[in-house]
Amino acid sequence: MNFLTRNDSQGHYPASYYAAHTPKLFPFPEAKGQLSCDVCIIGGGFTGLSSALHLAQKGYDVILLEAHRIGFGASGRNGGQICNDMRHPQPVLEKWYGKTQARALWDLAHESVDLVRHLAQLPAINTPVYNGIIHADHKAHLVPKTHAYIEFLKSQYDFHKLHPLSRDAIREIVASDSYHGGMLDLGAGHINPLAFALGLARLIQEIGGKEMRSQKTGVRIFENSTVKRLQERTPALLHTDHAEITAQYVLLCCNGYLDALNQKVAAKIMPMNSFIAATEPLGPDGQEAIIKQNYAVADSKFIINYFRFSDDHRLLFGATESYHNKFPQDIAGNIRKPLGKIFPQLQSVRFDYAWGGTLAITRNRLPHFARLRGNILSSSGYSGQGVAMGTLAGKIMAEAISGQAEKFDIMAQIAPPDFPGGTAWRTPFMRLAMLWYGLKDKF
Repeated sequence: MNFLTRNDSQGHYPASYYAAHTPKLFPFPEAKGQLSCDVCIIGGGFTGLSSALHLAQKGYDVILLEAHRIGFGASGRNGGQICNDMRHPQPVLEKWYGKTQARALWDLAHESVDLVRHLAQLPAINTPVYNGIIHADHKAHLVPKTHAYIEFLKSQYDFHKLHPLSRDAIREIVASDSYHGGMLDLGAGHINPLAFALGLARLIQEIGGKEMRSQKTGVRIFENSTVKRLQERTPALLHTDHAEITAQYVLLCCNGYLDALNQKVAAKIMPMNSFIAATEPLGPDGQEAIIKQNYAVADSKFIINYFRFSDDHRLLFGATESYHNKFPQDIAGNIRKPLGKIFPQLQSVRFDYAWGGTLAITRNRLPHFARLRGNILSSSGYSGQGVAMGTLAGKIMAEAISGQAEKFDIMAQIAPPDFPGGTAWRTPFMRLAMLWYGLKDKF
């Protein structure tokens, strides 16, 4: 499968709400000729950009290669939710890894949110972070478990930013009869993801990384520069259509767009497509009538529905998934059905944009950090929580290269298992799994 080109035009952003409403950067050049650097980063999303930023701050000479445009992939088209957990409740992580390791994972999850908040307010990025994600339970029996978890985190982790929501309380905020309760997480938030990604690139340029500039340290960013082959050696050798790059270190920051670049990583992750539609502007009053206080929402279904409002009061509604390498022809039509179930009052609302993107999941839904050899590192498989964790992953990999590998090692110790049958069977395996979980969501 080729997720880099199957659904998109080379060098062009998708027809998303974000791409239409976010000021773009001037295009970076394509990589050409014989180049060399300390670190070559493959991928211009959150992880690649964060790696480049933190490596530049440490004085490394960095080349960043993006196959399309900066923020082209999942980083520039996702739901924008900034999550402060590791996808699993802490008691589950404690059971799997012990209390010490679970606490370390908790701390890293919260560090990831703090990092996004810190970076977003810097002048070069200047992208608002809005507080609050509602976790909405779609079945009544889930609500007591959710409320018990809030009390667990208060007593065991001294965390007090979660607030229980009863059936009446959640309906007071979210104008839907679909949910039986849940919780409000004021430690989490949401952001325009493409604006954040492009802001990271601006910040990189500000600290000394203007493209093609002769320099000993800093970042050279190249777009439309797909890595066709990586020779894993020391130094490593990377080949694009028009360049050959020699690098002491290589960082794989490709996530769902890895394709066949590295089979060891590919066996651990599964590309998955998710889809979002943006309604016509509903106005401030229309927004408040649907979701009060500008919170984001994610529900408890396995095939999750997630939604929030844009700055110009459009509902950005994410729903449905696929494991095909080709997006469906009628993305808007597919999304309208779950939207209409949750918000019948919006059944006939106009969609102005509908788009898809490819993320990467793992079998245990925990990120995959790996040192493939001494000078080649990889981080991917954020399983829908890449805004925060993907950004922190870049910082962690930069620290590992500079000799501070403690956090990298913590994440590497929770390496997910391979998908059964490797890359050949992972897609049919997940299609069967999604059929099963989709049925469970309904009953």
